[in-house]
Amino acid sequence: MKIERPNAAPLTKADLSHLETLRSIVENVVADGLITNDERAYIDQVIWADGEATPQELNLVQDLIWSKVQSGDLVLEWS
Repeated sequence: MKIERPNAAPLTKADLSHLETLRSIVENVVADGLITNDERAYIDQVIWADGEATPQELNLVQDLIWSKVQSGDLVLEWS
């Protein structure tokens, strides 16, 4: 299902840079196949650094983390 956001403002260069930073962090975190509680907290901190979680950030997390958790390729540490 494609979700459209007709009233959404276009992403700025700063937004795109933030997304690339987030992508790099997440890719490094998932490389070993395990996300620890500290790593998850760090990702949350990066997402919420500007006070909001954007749809683009959430989609990135969905693509890079949750899809791998669901397929069994990535494990989340629980404490």
